[in-house]
Amino acid sequence: MPGSPSGGGSGRSPTPHRTVRDRLERRALAAGAVVTIGLLLAMFYYPVATVFVESVVVDGVLTLAVFADLVTDPFYFGDFARLLAGEPPFEVLSDLLTSDRRLGIVGFTAYQAFLSTLLSLALGLPMAYLLARYEFRGRRTLRSLTILPFVMPSIMVAVGFVATFGRSGTLNAVLEPLGLGPVSLMYSLEAILIAHAFYNAPLIARVTTAAWESVDASAFETARSLGAGPFRAFRDVVAPQLYPAALMGAALTFVFTFGTFPIVLALGGIRLSTVEVFVYQLVQDLNYAEAAALAIVELLISLGVLYGYLRYEAKHTVRSSGIRPLPRKSLAPSSFSMRELLPRIGLAVYGVIALFVFVAPIASLLVRSVTTPGGEFTLAHYGFLLERQATAAAFQVRPWPAIRNSLLFAAAALAVSLPMGVVVSVLTTRRYRGRKLVDVVAMAPLAVSGIVVGIGLLRGPVFGFEVWHYRITVTGAVAIVAAHAVACYPFVVRTVAPGLESIDHSLLESARALGASRTRALLDVELPLVWPGVVAGAAFAVAISMGEFSATVILATGTDQYTMPIAIERFIGRRLGPATAMGVVLLVVTAFSFVVIDRLGGDRVGL
Repeated sequence: MPGSPSGGGSGRSPTPHRTVRDRLERRALAAGAVVTIGLLLAMFYYPVATVFVESVVVDGVLTLAVFADLVTDPFYFGDFARLLAGEPPFEVLSDLLTSDRRLGIVGFTAYQAFLSTLLSLALGLPMAYLLARYEFRGRRTLRSLTILPFVMPSIMVAVGFVATFGRSGTLNAVLEPLGLGPVSLMYSLEAILIAHAFYNAPLIARVTTAAWESVDASAFETARSLGAGPFRAFRDVVAPQLYPAALMGAALTFVFTFGTFPIVLALGGIRLSTVEVFVYQLVQDLNYAEAAALAIVELLISLGVLYGYLRYEAKHTVRSSGIRPLPRKSLAPSSFSMRELLPRIGLAVYGVIALFVFVAPIASLLVRSVTTPGGEFTLAHYGFLLERQATAAAFQVRPWPAIRNSLLFAAAALAVSLPMGVVVSVLTTRRYRGRKLVDVVAMAPLAVSGIVVGIGLLRGPVFGFEVWHYRITVTGAVAIVAAHAVACYPFVVRTVAPGLESIDHSLLESARALGASRTRALLDVELPLVWPGVVAGAAFAVAISMGEFSATVILATGTDQYTMPIAIERFIGRRLGPATAMGVVLLVVTAFSFVVIDRLGGDRVGL
């Protein structure tokens, strides 16, 4: 009978090959989740746990004494430690309101992170406005390069800022003919804040630009046609779609600056030290128990900030089809009216500020790499790199192995972190109870010190551990790739997950109704729609791997697995010129890598 299960035509049974493929597709996502969880356990949670155990197991005895001593020590918690020590709350709060209040190391770290976040927002949002709302030659390249400061090695940023804002730096060279200065920002809170803004304002600009470009123009035009003025249409239609992106950038900025280490040490000195500086110092002193306890405090605060943001994101996700983005205006004014001129005058003022904050440190590095201390042109610093490559002894750092290792580690980290990030993005955007908690746990690498990750990998997988009477060890290169992948994959998640979250669920329901498995719907429907986010995540992964320093410096010590940032650190301890030349090589390689990856996204709108 035609159409019956046993008959021919359209009613025939599926082939065994098709049945096997369907089963594999149905289980592919679950298998990916299992593999991802296994990699996270091996590369992150187990190594970090080996470090944190030190804080609660002292001389083989389980104890919380280290934590008790830490939270009641005014050196770390200032006047807040008096509350935890049992002093009257009213008396402590009264002292906190006076000018003699003590913040302690943890309090100062949070304070400078908060100020750094405000300054990064103040510098990042105008950049996002420029990139999202105006069309000009080189806009796409400039947009691609906005993340360049974020991935520069911290030690090179410090050198650039000394060359720019030091007593004999670029800023004073500009002010002197005007009869102003000299100004020195070194070893001050202002230097730390500007350096943090140099790093994080472009990150805020990038994520906010992506959100701005995803606003559907028809919604804005509808509001205008109903009588809303330009400001009200922006406030009611555009701004609500920008808040999650801006807050994501702010939350990440706070977490990054709360865990800051090389910048504070180089530009702030011991007087302005942060939690991370003291964690490193305690590790150097082999005081693992107190270092681990302090790192846990840092982790709890950072995770608390990330969790607060994720809760906000869950309640304020704006779904938009993004059929037609807002049209960009020409940067050249169409008329000389105040409405046309005022925004562009503001952007011109912002451009002067951005020139000193973002361009001057990089330009100072470039100039210093081709000049002598007296200001004369020379290529001797690059000649030194070539000579070192040809004649270096076995124990000395050579440029080509550093470049090769950086590229290989970045490629391997990309191959691991990109699939992990996509899988975690899928897991954290499905509807189930507790998914935001899963998101926070998956984002933990953002909040954990790179130093702690490096020490954990060294003391765990590299030194080896026993499983069923077998001792398992990994090489330093594998550990470095693991550290880089752990540092990279959260950025893939944060660029892919918002796109998956905003996809119209009716599209997925239609695909499933037509017989597509969950994996097939992901590959054929969801990933093509969020492809710009995937490309952006890949660019982040490569760039961050290229510039990673904290974990690598621990894992590469005494080996030939050094990267370009490690080579710069080794050179800078002896000769500043070759260090800046190596820094220029790193900038060129990194910029070329992620501009190429970013271009692979085509003309699609995305992060």
